Amino acid sequence: MHIGIIGTGYVGLVTGACFSEFGVFVTCVDRDEEKIKALREGIIPFYEPGLEEIVKRNLSQGRLGFSTDVKDAVESSLVVFIAVGTPPRGDGSADLSYIEDVSAGIARHMDSYKVIVTKSTVPVGTGRRLKGWIERNLDRAVNFDVASNPEFLREGSAIEDFMRPDRVVIGAESPQAIAILRDLYRPLYLIETPFVITDIETSELIKYASNSFLATKISFINEIANLCDRVGADVHVVAKAMGLDRRIGPKFLHPGPGYGGSCFPKDTKALLHLAEAEGVRLGVVEAAVSANDRQRALMVERITEVLGGVRDKTVGILGLSFKPNTNDIREAPSVFIIGKLLEAGASVQAYDPVASSDMKALFPRVGYKNDAYEAAKGADALVLVTEWNQFRNLDLERISSEMKAPNFFDLRNVYSPERMRELGFNYYCVGRNNRKGGP
Repeated sequence: MHIGIIGTGYVGLVTGACFSEFGVFVTCVDRDEEKIKALREGIIPFYEPGLEEIVKRNLSQGRLGFSTDVKDAVESSLVVFIAVGTPPRGDGSADLSYIEDVSAGIARHMDSYKVIVTKSTVPVGTGRRLKGWIERNLDRAVNFDVASNPEFLREGSAIEDFMRPDRVVIGAESPQAIAILRDLYRPLYLIETPFVITDIETSELIKYASNSFLATKISFINEIANLCDRVGADVHVVAKAMGLDRRIGPKFLHPGPGYGGSCFPKDTKALLHLAEAEGVRLGVVEAAVSANDRQRALMVERITEVLGGVRDKTVGILGLSFKPNTNDIREAPSVFIIGKLLEAGASVQAYDPVASSDMKALFPRVGYKNDAYEAAKGADALVLVTEWNQFRNLDLERISSEMKAPNFFDLRNVYSPERMRELGFNYYCVGRNNRKGGP
């Protein structure tokens, strides 16, 4: 089978590379000529573990190709995935202009039956609109079907998520389109992956509902962590006991500085906008978004309070990406924290294994260091924001000796409070600040 992928961002490139690994012939298209030139040489435009090897292997074996011409993705393909961006507008709604533009290009080159699939995260009703856009731009009688196939890829583990997903969701009305997409995903039947077959509107809503629920779990445990600090409880034990209840589960019950990234902030706001347009109030999602905003602000307030103000103070930051194993800084807690510290007159120095160059475009005034110890040197406070593995076993005595004052803010609860205090740190974490012992 031949398929086309329009858009070589995170979702499009991972999807195309993984389908080619399944033995499918894939053409990925993007209007960015420099990006396509780099991809043809096996150069990946973002950091994702394992992706470069898959792209290079399938390029060399002829199953994966790249082009700047939509025609190349449409004419030879039975299935065309749309994986372009749907960035948020000022009111929180999703901007569908890229999808509308792509629909016109698909219509111009469609000369036989195709299944057009939205892979991008899109509001409910987009599938219907997409069908109308294509029909208006067709200059010949061609049959086609529209389907929804939302992605559930986690940055940093996207290859594993594609190859061994929790579920595959297919939204379509046509039995032919459903059969074709089932066949495309046939390798996953061997590992008994659950398939959810539904209508387009339900499929579109599943992605928003899933991300909003996960965001709610994060905001909930962050609020419980703040309460733990007030009453002297340990949020790790609270979360562990909660997670042992199979109705709740342990995932996403990890307190910290709030969620970020390309999905949760955008999707929660888009869902709220959709609900408002339909006259429905989603109070739980509203609360999750508000709690996340408060959590980020609270982290800055704690740093400021401990230091007695941050003007003319030096603050070291460990971790800039919104999560480990990615260079993505979109909506990252570090962006908010650094921005507020700089506004308040602090001097900021930072280290991240892969995201420093991305952050430098936002904050050129920050001093970007080569390792964690350089970031700690001369600092009045060190703030661990992203829990990269290399930050889990730092030489803490060396860190302490490098710092001007031993104020350590562990926003990911990586270290034991007891051990850190024994080493002489003024240690501040999230939801365990009155903890007497530790593992």
